[in-house]
Amino acid sequence: MEDLSVPSHSAFHSFCIKPPVKFDTQMDDEEILLILRAHPITQLPWVLNGLFIIILLFFINLFASSLFSFQQLFIFNVGIGAFVFAYYWFNFLSYFFNVGIITNHRVIDVDFHAVIYKEVTEARINKVEDITAKSGGYVASLFNFGNVFVQTAGNELNIEFTNVPRSSDVVKIINSAIP
Repeated sequence: MEDLSVPSHSAFHSFCIKPPVKFDTQMDDEEILLILRAHPITQLPWVLNGLFIIILLFFINLFASSLFSFQQLFIFNVGIGAFVFAYYWFNFLSYFFNVGIITNHRVIDVDFHAVIYKEVTEARINKVEDITAKSGGYVASLFNFGNVFVQTAGNELNIEFTNVPRSSDVVKIINSAIP
């Protein structure tokens, strides 16, 4: 079992313990304990969808080359290529910027729902009442990821981290930060 107090990170920076980074609203005495992103395996559907469209485009070009001129096929391919690039770009941005941050003072959930819309939910660590990790299904069990729900006291919003790696370790880290 890995020591959860030693700085480390996983592939694609989806589970970073005590990373050497700062964020914009970080206080002077605040230490980042954990940064979370969705498990990389959960990104496979959009990667495969884009590859499917590219392969489909290849076969369309084989059959449509006798029906359309080179210029028409070129414009069609550029349009589909731009669509696939935009699809990949926006999905990557969504993966990269949807982040959970656990510090010694706060639990923060940053969600980008679109390129220009950001939602930041935070709760003081001393207001955390209950932390639940849920993992279900064969793929989640095989790759060790799940959802973490943080319930807070009072009228603060509850925080949820979806499809994060090692969800039970996330619960341990948050529990260790609670005074």
